[in-house]
Amino acid sequence: MPYGQNNRSTVEMPCVRHCCLDNNDVCLGCHRSLDEILGWHSMNDQQKSALLEIMQQRAITGKNR
Repeated sequence: MPYGQNNRSTVEMPCVRHCCLDNNDVCLGCHRSLDEILGWHSMNDQQKSALLEIMQQRAITGKNR
């Protein structure tokens, strides 16, 4: 299996390849914190889906934590 792919997950990785961390270590592209980026592959689909909702709120409100 190629690096970065997990056949068991139905949730796509949210990376948009616009990686730049702000002062709070949150990516300006996908709105994940550095810890969330590093932990993505160990999350189950439920956790990933919940994080996607958090990221969407961060993008809308501009809040990064």
